[in-house]
Amino acid sequence: MTHYLGIDLAWGEGTATRPAKETGVALIDETGTVLHAGWARGIDPVAEWIVEVAPPGAVIAIDAPLVVENQAGMRLCERQVGMGYGRWHVAANASNTALGWQGGVALRKKLEARGFVYTDGIRPPGPLERTMFECYPYTTIVGMAELGYEEKRPRYKRFDMALPSALRRQARADACDELIRRMAALGTATPPLHIASHEVSRSLLEPSPLVDAAYKHREDMLDAVLCAWTAAIWHRHRERVQVLGADDVPDAAGRRGTIVAPARDGQRVAGRAMRVLREGSSPSP
Repeated sequence: MTHYLGIDLAWGEGTATRPAKETGVALIDETGTVLHAGWARGIDPVAEWIVEVAPPGAVIAIDAPLVVENQAGMRLCERQVGMGYGRWHVAANASNTALGWQGGVALRKKLEARGFVYTDGIRPPGPLERTMFECYPYTTIVGMAELGYEEKRPRYKRFDMALPSALRRQARADACDELIRRMAALGTATPPLHIASHEVSRSLLEPSPLVDAAYKHREDMLDAVLCAWTAAIWHRHRERVQVLGADDVPDAAGRRGTIVAPARDGQRVAGRAMRVLREGSSPSP
């Protein structure tokens, strides 16, 4: 039975005086049962957890830039997020070598040194390979019709600044709880997910806290579970995803910086990628 790992990685690696932020980690199997869920802090502990729990054939989806070669601006895959999902109010943060957070690249290198294989999402994994790819939970949320976000993404990460300040935390918590309610109904989805099958992920079913630190702790776990589900989607139902950045220029080792993104028909950017490469900018979504 294939195991699927989800990593909501803190992009910053931390320093001796400033520890890295928490990373959410989750492990599910083909039935959608959550086998492990928790948190780690720092690239080395995250890598060690992955090495410990990932058997041969495991698929790992990581929410962090894993291949970054551009010295400025955005990667092609990040521009294509806006192309495909902008109508749902989904966009990606820029990553480049001039920015100070390269935790995803550091994690990829550590895992490759332990025999893990990076995939751009185009080539299917070997049966015994432990494979990793980059994902972005927002594309899973709006790209999987089972979650029912037909118009725009849920605002569960940032405050709605149009609201009075006294109402913003509650509105954020409500959006998060509604997303979790929809995730809790994925037991009969394709592929399935059972967030109540582990005590840690089951705690997501409780009302979201309003205090920022406690809320971020919860959000990291939520995104880790979404990443693990994304790994299962790509591995078992590849027709339901698109590979953003598939036309980008590879690095010296042949790796392309891509995002594996679940997609409905209206979100697919196929046929528009070469225009982006020629023009060097992203068309309006």
